[in-house]
Amino acid sequence: QVNLAESGGGSVEEGGSKRLACEVSGYMSGSNCMAWFRQSPGLERERVATIYRDDSRYTYYSTSVKGRFTISRDSAKKTLYLQMDRLKPEDTAIYFCAAGSTIPRGPWDCEMSTASSFDYWGQGTQVTVAS
Repeated sequence: QVNLAESGGGSVEEGGSKRLACEVSGYMSGSNCMAWFRQSPGLERERVATIYRDDSRYTYYSTSVKGRFTISRDSAKKTLYLQMDRLKPEDTAIYFCAAGSTIPRGPWDCEMSTASSFDYWGQGTQVTVAS
C-alpha cells in the first residue's frame, strides 16, 4: 500500500521560510499527480499547489500563494516538497500532501484536479506563522 508522510512543519516568523517534505512509501508511479493542500479551522480545504510528474514546467498554484511557494518533486527519492517563502499569518494551517492513484493523461489532469482527485493523503503537518 501507499503511505504519505509530511514533515518540516513548525512555527516561523512572518516573512520567514519553511520547507515541507512528503515522503512516499510503498509502490507508486512517479507519473501520478501530487499536490499540497492546507486547512485552517472553520475553512474549507484549499488546494495550494500541484505538479505533473516531476516537471517544474507544469505546476499549479493558488492565487494566495503564487509567487511565494514552489512545489517540486524528486522522483528518485520519492519525495514531494513545498518551499514556502515570505510567509504570512494567513498561511497558518495544517498542510497535507496528496497523490493520485492513476497516471494522468497530461499536465491538465493535475492542474484541474480537486481534493476528490487524490486517493492517498498524509496525516498533515502544522505550520504556524506568527505576526
